[in-house]
Amino acid sequence: MIPGDFSPLVALFSQMDAAYNRIAAQYGFQCNGCKDNCCRSVFFHHTFVEKAFLLYGFSQMDLKRQKEMRQKGGTYISRTFLGSPTQTIPARKSLKLMCPLNQDGRCTLYFFRPMICRLHGLPHQLTRPADKTVVRGPGCTAGKFDDKPYIPFDRTPFYVQMAGIEQSFRKKTGHTRKIRETIAHMLSDTFAVYPE
Repeated sequence: MIPGDFSPLVALFSQMDAAYNRIAAQYGFQCNGCKDNCCRSVFFHHTFVEKAFLLYGFSQMDLKRQKEMRQKGGTYISRTFLGSPTQTIPARKSLKLMCPLNQDGRCTLYFFRPMICRLHGLPHQLTRPADKTVVRGPGCTAGKFDDKPYIPFDRTPFYVQMAGIEQSFRKKTGHTRKIRETIAHMLSDTFAVYPE
């Protein structure tokens, strides 16, 4: 059973998944894995609520698997960031290492995966809050989206809702510092998995 404190996040993730699936279907796009697998990208995550949700899911794994995933995370950090668990600037060009939660091409915590893992892949747009500039992002190379007309996929409402959920979570848990971590960094942390 998912703790109630995560209910707003679960609802938002459900909206994201539905929107993503709807747009992907219009493109005729289905992610079946590829050599440029997004699970090999160095993604940074910026919210405590997503970290807590991921670690809550992680805590539901048996201890042997948790140990294996933490070891994989440690290897990921040492090879990408020269071993520093607090370093978040890659020490070298991306080695395209697989995310420590990926096993046999599948995410072991798929239900708990963060926002960027859910939204990555499709061409999209985002309106900057400061100046209302609309920024467009390309889709992944596997989708060959450059050959297709753009289907509007606006991430802005999701980011706005996530900011509100994060603000409430921070107020409840007392977190104040900025966060910029890979999943490997998250697994190496002793962060409380969910609010008391």
